[in-house]
Amino acid sequence: MTDLAQIIDDFTFLDEWEDRYRYVIELGKALPDLSDDKRTAENKVQGCASQVWLVTHSDGGGDPVLTFEGDSDAHIVRGLVAIVLAIYSGKRASEIARTDALDVFNRIGLVEHLSSQRANGLRSMVKRIREEATVRVAA
Repeated sequence: MTDLAQIIDDFTFLDEWEDRYRYVIELGKALPDLSDDKRTAENKVQGCASQVWLVTHSDGGGDPVLTFEGDSDAHIVRGLVAIVLAIYSGKRASEIARTDALDVFNRIGLVEHLSSQRANGLRSMVKRIREEATVRVAA
């Protein structure tokens, strides 16, 4: 998985939206495939026009470290999943609950170039991850 700082740094060097778009697709291609047994209705993110699946893993405890796997059937969305995972995966649940990935997407100038359906899907992914983190902190 690509490091978030590297992703942000790479975006600063890409001036053209087309280059950024291609980079997002490349990030998606680098994302490991999600096995078919994890492509379940339970793991499917609601509110995405494309099919998106997210799987959450926890190391347990009162403020667990959460890691995520994700996938999509659409190239650009798969790249967005890769960025979301770079933002959240490997962090404590309390930190995830406080972090709004949309701030990062705004900072790198991606949200303004997404279709409304993709932006809504992105919001749905972020909402689901943050809600799962909140539940695990409270548990």
